[in-house]
Amino acid sequence: MTIQKKIPCVIMRGGTSRGTYFLANDLPREWEKRKQILMAAMGSGDPLQVNGIGGGNSLTSKAAIISRSNEADADIDYLFAQVAIEDMEVDITPSCGNILSGAAPMAIEYGLVTASEGETTVRVRNVNTNTLIEVIVQTPNGFVEYEGDATIDGVPGSGAPILLKFFDVCGTKTGELLPTGSVRDTFDGIEVSCVDASMPMVLIPAKSLDVTGWETKHELDANKALLQKIESIRLQASLKMGLGDATGKVIPKVGLLSPAQFGGTITSRYFVPQNCHTSHSVTGAICVSVSCMLLGSITEDIITQSEEESQNIVVEHPSGKIDLLLEGNYNNNTLNIKSAGLMRTARMLFKGEVHIPGKVWDIPAAS
Repeated sequence: MTIQKKIPCVIMRGGTSRGTYFLANDLPREWEKRKQILMAAMGSGDPLQVNGIGGGNSLTSKAAIISRSNEADADIDYLFAQVAIEDMEVDITPSCGNILSGAAPMAIEYGLVTASEGETTVRVRNVNTNTLIEVIVQTPNGFVEYEGDATIDGVPGSGAPILLKFFDVCGTKTGELLPTGSVRDTFDGIEVSCVDASMPMVLIPAKSLDVTGWETKHELDANKALLQKIESIRLQASLKMGLGDATGKVIPKVGLLSPAQFGGTITSRYFVPQNCHTSHSVTGAICVSVSCMLLGSITEDIITQSEEESQNIVVEHPSGKIDLLLEGNYNNNTLNIKSAGLMRTARMLFKGEVHIPGKVWDIPAAS
């Protein structure tokens, strides 16, 4: 008889996403085995993921692996995994800032970081991008506080604020803010900006694709001709960005940009990548915000750009907006971003064990 394997985990809403969080010590070290375990836990291979806890949605089929960091400037290591729904694949190429917002509370809950009175600062090393994020968690009386008055668009209700400050956001995946070497490129006759700031993205003026950029997620997802145009541009851009063939891969992401409607800085429709995000990813919002400071980019045709070193950028999305504070400057005509900050909330939903088939855990390690 094969006995199912029980793995400790936490299910947590982080920002506008939901994910399953694991301690690295509770998983095999070998990546191929971890990959099989994550797919089994989520129920990959089925659009509904009924045989797992993934939820059948790209915003919930996510996992995080947390451990103490060996780096001197970090408290914990955070590895994000996007677990495919219908395909048997796990992508650790991108990061996720929303799921990241739950990593610090979990680290405190499990004793990886000792809580301070009032609030606790956790230095997180993002293993996906090898960058540092400073996360401030509310910890009255030395315990994580999840309830509060802070709100973020895309999440009902309110919670305790979690402050995130991202460092070294430029060139996190390709090594260059402008991975093609140009501030603008043209694909299929459409002028775009390919920017790598926290997330590699292809930024496209919505009007160039005959849409306003103010459409709902449902309207954009139903526009199959638009999705085909976007994917064609994305695949070509990926090659020029040095990311290789993006077929079946989640990066680069695409942002359709248009003027703000509700007093913000700019409107973005973020594609993940074959459909529109219900709100917006954190890392994608950072990239869009950086483009607002990037002179000569396609955002120059949409907003009035400024060369101020500290800028509040408000990115409007289908569910509301994300407010960001960027610190940066120009040096020898090169944009340098010192940090990007924003606020999220998170809430622990479940703490227990996920059961996977014993045969999955017993898969031999690759030699």
